[in-house]
Amino acid sequence: MMNKSLFLACALFTACATQAAVILQYHHVDTGTPRTTSVTPAEFRQQMQHLKDLGYQVVSLDTIIDGLVRNQPLADNAVAITFDDGFANVFTNARPILKEFNYPYTMFLGPALIDRREGPVLSWPQIQTMQQEGVIIANHSSYHHRLAVPNKGESKAQWRQRVKTDILLAQQQLEEKLGQKRKWLAYPYGDFSAELEALVSELGFIGIGQQSGAVGPGVSLTRIPRYPSSSQFAAMKHFVPKLKTLALPVTDYSGADPVSTTNPPVLTLSVDSSDFRTTSLNCFFDGKPLPLKWLDADTFRVQATAPLKLNHNRYNCTAPSRSKPGYFYWFSQPWVFVSDK
Repeated sequence: MMNKSLFLACALFTACATQAAVILQYHHVDTGTPRTTSVTPAEFRQQMQHLKDLGYQVVSLDTIIDGLVRNQPLADNAVAITFDDGFANVFTNARPILKEFNYPYTMFLGPALIDRREGPVLSWPQIQTMQQEGVIIANHSSYHHRLAVPNKGESKAQWRQRVKTDILLAQQQLEEKLGQKRKWLAYPYGDFSAELEALVSELGFIGIGQQSGAVGPGVSLTRIPRYPSSSQFAAMKHFVPKLKTLALPVTDYSGADPVSTTNPPVLTLSVDSSDFRTTSLNCFFDGKPLPLKWLDADTFRVQATAPLKLNHNRYNCTAPSRSKPGYFYWFSQPWVFVSDK
């Protein structure tokens, strides 16, 4: 689960550790869709204009993922734009804005949902038009079911077969319809588990989440973070600071399985703290600070004092960079709760 080679390749160079790209994540670009997953066209345009005005490099997601895979430093002002689910308003509302700015972007979609016309989704002709214009179309599983853990009454073997079939079916459909062969999977709902990460790696895929954070040394290739930029996060007061973040250089994810049988869950994480003071690292849930304990010079543990009750539960940990004033290291840990019975 850990991209060890990338971390080790950069471990001796602080300059490498302080280079990080940002991946933005959207669903709807519309005024009449659920606010929780939407950004208005005006908000979206404002965000895109800010990227241009501040001189950010809006790059293809290929550029960022290839850099991670090849252990190459990432441009610290690189930004990639992604959309999940394949909603038609991306074609009608976001696409003209992105063409105006000449920004590349990626769409993760579920082929079965497109075939069935489930919801206000794109048509295959629209998708083909976008691809011909240079848009990357990639795997969001075929049916957009939750993949992280077995369903009720489902054995581990049945879960594994279901998930494997879903991922590979979507890949086959995208290849047949579009010739798309990139083995990237954006997890439906952003949910994943250590066991799903292992399966994704076994299948040769890159795994992409919806938890916030920058992309750089120490980021696992089976849990690449993206910044959700809709809902309340569409506001510029939330959008702008995300662009000045760095990837917390994690050296061991073994205590960071998102699946927990206890609530509140425990996060144990080992990091390279050479570019931040351990006393300045803080973790939060729903904007409130969490008690944090350093177990040794490189490993900390954090646990909320009360059960988590949000629909999307995250611990967010941040620390200011010592060598890059104004930038913060950022790590987000998502949670998936299951019964231990």
